[in-house]
Amino acid sequence: MNLELNGTNVIDESERGGKASSLFWPWCGANVSLLALSYGAFFLGFGISFWQATLAALLGTVLSFLLVGFSSLAGKKSNAPTMVLARATFGVKGAVIPGLLSYLVFVGWEIVLMSLATLATGTVFIRLGNLDQNTAMAIGFAIAIALTVSAGVLGFAVIMRIQRILTIVTLVMTVVYICLTFNKVDWSVITSLPSGNAQGFIGAIIFGATGIGLGWVNAAADYSRYLPRTTSSKAVVGWTVFGASVVPIILVTYGAALSGSSKKLSDAIASDPIGALTTILPSWYLIIFALVAILGLVGGAILNLYSSGLALISIGLPVKRHIAASIDAVLMLLGVIYFVWIADNFFYPFQGFLITLGVPIAVWSAIFVTDVLLRKTYSETDLYSHNGRYGAWNVQSIAIMAIGTFVGWGFVTNTFASWLSWQGYFLNVVGGKEGSWAYTNLGVFFALLIGFVGYFLLARKKIARQDLAS
Repeated sequence: MNLELNGTNVIDESERGGKASSLFWPWCGANVSLLALSYGAFFLGFGISFWQATLAALLGTVLSFLLVGFSSLAGKKSNAPTMVLARATFGVKGAVIPGLLSYLVFVGWEIVLMSLATLATGTVFIRLGNLDQNTAMAIGFAIAIALTVSAGVLGFAVIMRIQRILTIVTLVMTVVYICLTFNKVDWSVITSLPSGNAQGFIGAIIFGATGIGLGWVNAAADYSRYLPRTTSSKAVVGWTVFGASVVPIILVTYGAALSGSSKKLSDAIASDPIGALTTILPSWYLIIFALVAILGLVGGAILNLYSSGLALISIGLPVKRHIAASIDAVLMLLGVIYFVWIADNFFYPFQGFLITLGVPIAVWSAIFVTDVLLRKTYSETDLYSHNGRYGAWNVQSIAIMAIGTFVGWGFVTNTFASWLSWQGYFLNVVGGKEGSWAYTNLGVFFALLIGFVGYFLLARKKIARQDLAS
């Protein structure tokens, strides 16, 4: 349980080891959460059928985690963290832009996951009637925060070990949950759900991509940077995508089956996505369920806390990685207090969070993945010097990100908070804010497209020259 001393530096040759298959554990552990069951209700909320929701879950999850897989190649190529590698695309100083954005996403997800663990614990003890709700939620938060902070602060080696344990334990207990609730699925009802239109189906795919995989692109290299550079690139991508995708696809599909069978359950999920799942459980399994919920959510929070610490010091905060992680823990505590004890509804602020930050994250992800696929190698020295080949500011990349974000926000609508009502200023082109395309979040797709095409056209020759100079 030694403290990791590496921060944003390139991992020394002597510390590199392992196989690509080791990536299965952190990515599976981060995505085995019962939250994916609730996503099934969110998918059906787009007015689509069970079969369309299943296909949307498959496409949204796999396609978004393919971006994560490709981003993982950067860590293997350079043995540096993701946000340090962003300096190759934005410049050594310009990388502060995606760095700050990524930091907000990491901290946001930490707060979301810890809030869910807290809410779920409170719901369990309400059903048992043995403990005051606020006391129960405080206990749930204490357990979740202790596990998350200890692993996130101690670092990579501890994370790789604990994620393996969390994955196995959570998978087994989740299978038990499915067995106990399988009789609640009314197959005749869910298979007869009417098919939705193309807009609803596309909206579900985009929601799945932004809510499940896209937010992990800015962390991908953090967990592949300890691999030897001779590791198979196909294996790195394959194990990342498989580990991250297999459980969410199954859980979203099963969650759609459960919520499609019961409108009461579907409505309850909007305010308490995890806790609502206890209403169909026998009371003897509730304590175990609380543990399943906490452990599943902790797996994702650990990765977010670790990467948020790296992101924070990569943008210039002059502290050690474990100090940065401790700062994030304080922010996480404050955020959980708001979500659990102040906010009236969980899903709406969560949806607003995903849509708003999902657009610039989509542009950045496309730029970064395109760079990884075009670039053969990185200059370790120049990643840490604004006088090197990557320069201080890459104006072209910054412009692409600004344009992609502006266009993207123009094609999303966000009714989840009054301060977000300004979004959707281009939706009149496709029928307005109340039209059939209004809630598909096409802006995320356009953001990805602008990032991919724009960076490829403007940067490919420059990258080729940089590779020749290596």
